[in-house]
Amino acid sequence: MRKYRNKRYRKRKKRMIRLGFAILFVLTLVLIARKVYMENEGNYGNLDVDASKPDIDVQLLDINEYSRPGTKSEKIKGIVIHYTANPGSTAQNNRDYFQGLKDTHETSVSSHFVVGLEGEIIQCVPTWEYAYASNSRNKDTISIECCHEDESGVFNKKTYSSMVKLTAWLCKKFDLTEQDVIRHYDVTGKNCPKYFVENEEAWKQFRKAVQKAMDRSGKEWKENE
Repeated sequence: MRKYRNKRYRKRKKRMIRLGFAILFVLTLVLIARKVYMENEGNYGNLDVDASKPDIDVQLLDINEYSRPGTKSEKIKGIVIHYTANPGSTAQNNRDYFQGLKDTHETSVSSHFVVGLEGEIIQCVPTWEYAYASNSRNKDTISIECCHEDESGVFNKKTYSSMVKLTAWLCKKFDLTEQDVIRHYDVTGKNCPKYFVENEEAWKQFRKAVQKAMDRSGKEWKENE
């Protein structure tokens, strides 16, 4: 009887080991598939975006010392990505806030472009002037503020797509590469843009998406802004 029980135990143990290996194999395949997906498409799917000039709603701020000083930039050496840190706000909300600073004198802040929740792009400051966005890099960078829906700082697909297209176009315009695209965090250590600071892989994927967009046809990028 004991011999029979031992035999049953050994069979059960073998089955459990085989099952364990099967589960491990499946999990490995899932992890590999996820890694390949992240390397090729990221969280936003296959973006059909190139480096041609996007639709831009030009609403330049009035020249004032709090949001548009009118100071000429040096040679542009980088594009800086920001997030608004104001969940649910629109591109228009943020542009109007910058404009209002000339009267409120609340602080000094602005951005060249704001990308909204519907993918809309508003230009607030000419690309040849300073914006008050990136501290020591104000003088030689273009800043892009990006809207987000909630506290996580994750960008929806419409916003993300426009961010990629606008960034790729600006890189072409100023003869830059995706390596010249940086975060506010890379200048000051600030947690901005939150999603790209806390998810390094997502940041790498954004840069990769910009590079892919630049590799596609971009016939209109030479137009003056």
